[in-house]
Amino acid sequence: MCGIAGWVSFDSDLTRQRGVLDAMTDTMALRGPDGRGTFVRTHAGLGHRRLAVIDLPGGAQPMSVSTPAGDVGMVYTGEAYNYRELRDQLRALGHAFRTDSDTEVVLHAYLQWGESIVDHLNGMYAFAIWDQREEKLVMIRDRMGIKPFYYYPTPDGVLFGSEPKAILANPLARKAIDSDGVRELLAMTKAPGTSVWKGMYEVAPGTLIRVDRDGLHERTYWRLEAAEHTDSTEKSVEQIRDLLTDIVDRQLISDVPRCVLLSGGLDSSAITGLAAASLARDGEQLRTFSVDFLHQEQNFVPDEVRGTPDAPYAHEVAALVESAHQNVTLNSADMLDLSVRRAVITARDMPGLGDMDLSLYLLFKAIREQSTVALSGESADEVFGGYPWFFADRAVNAGTFPWAAFTGDKPWNALRPELREQLDVDSYIADQYAAACAEVEHLPSESQAEYRMREVCYLHLTRFVRILLDRKDRLSMAAGLEVRVPFCDHRLIEYVYNTPWPLKTFDGREKSLLRHATKHVLPQSVVDRVKSGYPLTQDPAYATNLQQLAKEILAETNSPLFDLIDRTWMQQLTAQDPMRMDPVTRAGLDRAVDIYTWLDLYRPELQLD
Repeated sequence: MCGIAGWVSFDSDLTRQRGVLDAMTDTMALRGPDGRGTFVRTHAGLGHRRLAVIDLPGGAQPMSVSTPAGDVGMVYTGEAYNYRELRDQLRALGHAFRTDSDTEVVLHAYLQWGESIVDHLNGMYAFAIWDQREEKLVMIRDRMGIKPFYYYPTPDGVLFGSEPKAILANPLARKAIDSDGVRELLAMTKAPGTSVWKGMYEVAPGTLIRVDRDGLHERTYWRLEAAEHTDSTEKSVEQIRDLLTDIVDRQLISDVPRCVLLSGGLDSSAITGLAAASLARDGEQLRTFSVDFLHQEQNFVPDEVRGTPDAPYAHEVAALVESAHQNVTLNSADMLDLSVRRAVITARDMPGLGDMDLSLYLLFKAIREQSTVALSGESADEVFGGYPWFFADRAVNAGTFPWAAFTGDKPWNALRPELREQLDVDSYIADQYAAACAEVEHLPSESQAEYRMREVCYLHLTRFVRILLDRKDRLSMAAGLEVRVPFCDHRLIEYVYNTPWPLKTFDGREKSLLRHATKHVLPQSVVDRVKSGYPLTQDPAYATNLQQLAKEILAETNSPLFDLIDRTWMQQLTAQDPMRMDPVTRAGLDRAVDIYTWLDLYRPELQLD
């Protein structure tokens, strides 16, 4: 797990640009605190920052191989969970290995199969290979987009990096935001391949991009496809249980301390139970961590998304599996520390989700003091259909993204009125929604209801989940923590995606298949628990201090925030009683403070005409 950066220029000698490449690479220092390296040839430079997880002494990067026709160099971030099988296969084909790292296996897999390497990997990864034999750069991102990967075309090549900050460190990249960038900031649609930065793009999930003297050539090597599901309920549950057991076993492989993020919900508890059973076979105790807020149980008020507090359920799971469990308890003062907000915005290169980001970052920092790798229950709701809006007609049949219809939150209403009219974010979202639905494959046998639910599942697996995966990766890697997501294994996703909706809810509940596949490792209280979303602090002090921050911003006469945000809107929010502020309103104020912090840190050029 690392950070990568690079530069290809077919008209320049990059051996004269080592200082720029070093600057790009060093923006990734938090992602890779254990080492750094560069690979520079005339027309290509690769940079790498390393977080050592597998083969600590032998996995240094960039990694390269010399051939009679030229060098092949690679920078790689992520994990190939099937690297041991691939290594055995490659050895049988005549390859010799100097290390025990998965990086070397991936490099030799490219030497053996070329761009068809994409058909052989199971894992989360983003990597770039400079193949001097053909003077080409190959950029590859994992199927679900777990690992971030950005690029910026130039007149004679390309810049790339794990995060935008690596690219923005190069003088060729303009730090500009245009109208589509602002729309993307506010819309919560995560349009594939896009970035909020003008001229910068993502390597889309499941995509390979080749860069040569003829330009950029993009190929999608994986996407969600429709297929008939013929397994019975019992067989489906058994297959999911077997898949999850194998996935968790693979993702526990590490040469450094690992743990599980345990919320007490079904998803994280299932991973905890399976991980504890796996480690117990080797006589090892599992570590688990939970996040909580000071006085949360006393302050807790249920709402439509969060019905019960997490702590009692997390403790029950930890007791059942006998894990070494630790609560990370946060208070409002922790999250209102401006240095924490600045660290979060810097990690994400953009405004985020306010206190949900702040608390997650602080949790990851606390975990990193004891573990380097953590398994998470992230993405189970998207895979198995767990969110409440999957079951709300007003969301499912709204003719837009269900999560947006369910909450009714429209962050763009905070924009200056003339800018709000100019950007017309509603039309932007409608276009993104239509494009997403047009991608969905259907089966001739699908009923009208099944047709719609396949669309809903597709939207979550190709749009909503990518927002959360990006957040998880950026905040964890800013703390030097590798977070793995078992529910994003493509084998599981392909299988569950094609189970009909009645099968996904066969017991009349959300996530029926997951519930029954893992109930053997869960306490009954968690088996019966209703979905509860990521926790928010309900301490009134947070809203009070947030309002005070907003008042200080309002007192600034020339704040660039008000080039975007309506000053009157913000004044109205600061005048509300913080004790009565609803979650959507508080989130809006939190978002405005995030945008202010982002503008202050990055000073982007706004091109909104």
